[in-house]
Amino acid sequence: MAESAFTMTETLLLLVAGLLLIMIVLGVVLLLRRKTDPVVQSMAETLFRGQAELAGRLSQLSENAVAQQAKISGAIDEQRLSMLKMIDEKLLQVTKNVGEGLQKSTTQTAETLQALRERLAKIDVAQQKISSLSEQVVSLQEVLSNKQARGAFGEIQLNDLVTNTLPPSAYEFQVVLSNGKRADCVLKLPNPPGTIVIDSKFPLESYNALRIASSEREKIEAERFFRASVLKHIKDIAEKYIITGETAESALMFLPSEAIYAELHANFRDVVEVSYRSKVWIVSPTTLMATLNTVRAILKDARMREMAGVIQKEVGVLVEDISRLDDRIENLSKHFDMASRDIGEIKVSSGKISRRIEKIEDLQLGEDEKPLSIEHSA
Repeated sequence: MAESAFTMTETLLLLVAGLLLIMIVLGVVLLLRRKTDPVVQSMAETLFRGQAELAGRLSQLSENAVAQQAKISGAIDEQRLSMLKMIDEKLLQVTKNVGEGLQKSTTQTAETLQALRERLAKIDVAQQKISSLSEQVVSLQEVLSNKQARGAFGEIQLNDLVTNTLPPSAYEFQVVLSNGKRADCVLKLPNPPGTIVIDSKFPLESYNALRIASSEREKIEAERFFRASVLKHIKDIAEKYIITGETAESALMFLPSEAIYAELHANFRDVVEVSYRSKVWIVSPTTLMATLNTVRAILKDARMREMAGVIQKEVGVLVEDISRLDDRIENLSKHFDMASRDIGEIKVSSGKISRRIEKIEDLQLGEDEKPLSIEHSA
């Protein structure tokens, strides 16, 4: 706006200066001709007068232009100051908003970083647990890859299940039977059924072969291998650990793997039926726990039966004691009756004594009065 005002003023001044220059040129020309032409002389005088008037107006216009320019300049300065003030306020507000936004963003960033650190710490712990679990899995695989270690693993699991369920008097580990065979565990039950043998078996190689079989032929071979392995275990247990007159008529084959137990009962029913006929009951950790709880109930019932005679004898003695107590209560009752009669007689005597005392207190002896006779009574 200021530039536009300055441009208009400069244009007006240039226009007036141009007109003045043209009039001066015309005046000079007319001055050169006025000596010969009176008309021209008259025009020249008129032109000079107009030039003087124009010069005056031009001076006034110049003063007005200067004043207008000063006024415009003041207005421009005032507007510029107002705009600068408004810009300062806007910048202050923007700075404040930016500061608040930065502070809020900093707080949120700090909270996010704190949550991230906590999550990273949890991930760290989880990773350590996963690493530890991986080491344990590798260790377990190494254990299961060796037959002797695998057998020890099954025996340890059997030991834990039995010792956590039954009292110490109800079992024994690594017992040598009369035929020289060593049993992993025997359960000492009363007759019947008698002592039950538990043998731990872990047909892992045949089960793994069955699990990884890809083709139909490999699957058939793996099934044949698994079936033969389990049947051999059943046959060995039936021949070694079922001894007439020494053990029960049946034995338990412990499979320390729920997966093998499930595979056997799901897809090898013929093998399970052979175990039934051989009186070798196949159990997993879960079913063995249920069996041991049943054994504990049987032992408790047998213990109760053993104690029945002692309880009956004690009840007889208790009856005698109660009868003797009744006699003594009867005697005590008789003593109470006698004591009650004696107390009654004592009360009678006490009453007579009281009455005699009263008579003595009421007795007044005068000079002429004769003493009253006092009755004597027993």
